[in-house]
Amino acid sequence: MAKTRERLLEQQHAILPNRPLYDYLTPRFGTPIATRRHSTRVFPIDADLLRIPVGPGAMHVERYGHGGAPAVLIHGFGTCSFLWRNVAPALALTQHTAYAVDLLGYGESDRPFDADFGLATQADYLERALTALRVARAAIVGVDIGAAIALRLASLRPERVARLILINPIGGEDIPGGDIRAMQRNTARFALRVSRGLFGASALLTPILTRSVADPARMPPMLIGRYLAPFVGQEGVTHLLALARAVRPTDLEDLDLAQVRAHTLIVRGEKDEWVDVAVSRKLAADIADCRIVSFPDAARLIPEEAPDDLASLVSSFISPHLGRENVAPDEPAESDAEIVAEDAGTPEGGLA
Repeated sequence: MAKTRERLLEQQHAILPNRPLYDYLTPRFGTPIATRRHSTRVFPIDADLLRIPVGPGAMHVERYGHGGAPAVLIHGFGTCSFLWRNVAPALALTQHTAYAVDLLGYGESDRPFDADFGLATQADYLERALTALRVARAAIVGVDIGAAIALRLASLRPERVARLILINPIGGEDIPGGDIRAMQRNTARFALRVSRGLFGASALLTPILTRSVADPARMPPMLIGRYLAPFVGQEGVTHLLALARAVRPTDLEDLDLAQVRAHTLIVRGEKDEWVDVAVSRKLAADIADCRIVSFPDAARLIPEEAPDDLASLVSSFISPHLGRENVAPDEPAESDAEIVAEDAGTPEGGLA
């Protein structure tokens, strides 16, 4: 399976032999952080690739930076740590150590046959990974199901979460989200296509990815291919469906959100069609110290559509004392992606 994924990426790269794959896949939103006068994003930071044992298997972790305040970045359903390829280096440049993880069963992490990939168990795996990495306490940032995993960790192990950032979180009756429900319906509709060929998962995952961005140009075919790579062949399709079945509402039913002590920021893409905005509003009402920030022109995958603005927002929220010229969570942003902050009951100055 690993060799199959490698061949897929080699075939993708062969289409553009004179350009690095990461260069083609980099979204052109605003101006690059590291070089303002060029259209190509250049970061002077390479990731340390780590394999972290968490029990039934090992998690793939990409670490950017050293010695700074730790920030753990968790992807959502159908994506992987590659989602953070522009956000994580930008955080490292602002005196943070960013850990972009592949949840167990996703991306380059192991996928043990008999392992549980549910939200509750993923939160346990994540805590084990933090212990192995010797990270006692960190800011946790999650998208989609990654936000649900982060929320569970913050509720059950609040001492491990310094700040909490939930990007288009799922919750309540919207578990699983509309994306997973749509994929499960399409499984029967595209049964023949799914059961044959190397790219059977494409019929299931491509509609989710393209509808998770507001601008289709942010999800070009090459980028879709990158996210499909872990799910090639019939084995990949079977595993993708197993991951979808593992997203269960019961994994969040027992949470007492009053136990969340970390300052919390909910980041909402107003064009996210998979989860209703009421979910974010209810979470903001139930968490003691929480507010909502909206990206009017983004959908679910804000790290793809507005990585610069998101990195700036995350950096200023988790380390406000650094005093950088970033977007503050409690004031309107002055950037290409206008960010509108909605007060969710947090007193002024409550995020310091």
